[in-house]
Amino acid sequence: MHALIVVAHHDPQSLTHSIAAQVAHGLRLADHTSEIADLAAEGFDPRYSAADHRVHRERAAPPADVLAEQARIDRADALVLVFPIYWWSMPGLLKGWIDRVFVNGWAIDYGPDTPVVKKLGHLHVHLLALGAADFSAYERHGYAQSMHTQIDYGIFDYCGAKVLTSDLLLDSESGSAEAHLSTARTVGQGLFKAETVTG
Repeated sequence: MHALIVVAHHDPQSLTHSIAAQVAHGLRLADHTSEIADLAAEGFDPRYSAADHRVHRERAAPPADVLAEQARIDRADALVLVFPIYWWSMPGLLKGWIDRVFVNGWAIDYGPDTPVVKKLGHLHVHLLALGAADFSAYERHGYAQSMHTQIDYGIFDYCGAKVLTSDLLLDSESGSAEAHLSTARTVGQGLFKAETVTG
C-alpha cells in the first residue's frame, strides 16, 4: 500500500523532517511505499486566492497546483501529516495547503441549498504534531482536546476522512527526539494495521 507523507517545515534538517523520514522508513520495513510531499521545498503557495474562492463558490476548475496535490492524495491509501505546532496550531503553510486542496467538489459537495456530502470516506489520516512544551502544559490549557476538535473533527471528519492516529510528540527540544523518531518509525510500520482512533 502507499502513503502520502506531507511535511510542513522550512528546514530540511529539522526534527519534523526527520520524523517524516522515519515514518517512510517504517513503511519500507513493512513493505509499503510512500511519497514525501515537502511543501516548503516544493514551493507550494498556501495563499487562498480569488481563483480558489471561485472553486468554492462557482465550481470553477481548481488551479493546476491544487489538482496536482489532489492527484497525489488520490494515489495514496493513507495521508500522513507531520508538522510543528506554531501558536497552538499547524503552520500557515500546512493550513493553506488544506484550505486550497480540500475544496468543494473534491473533498465535499456543498451548496447553499444542499447539505454537505462528505467525499473522502475512503481516506485514512495519521497526524504527527511536534511541540516544544511538555504534555502537562498541553493538558493544562486544553490543547490536546482542541487539536482533536480543530483538526481531527473540524477538517477531516467534515469531509469524511478517518483519522486513525493523532499523536502529539512533545517536549521535543528537551531530549525526547530519539523517542519521537522511534515512535515515527513504529507509526510507519503499523500504518496500514491501525483500525481505531488513538491519541
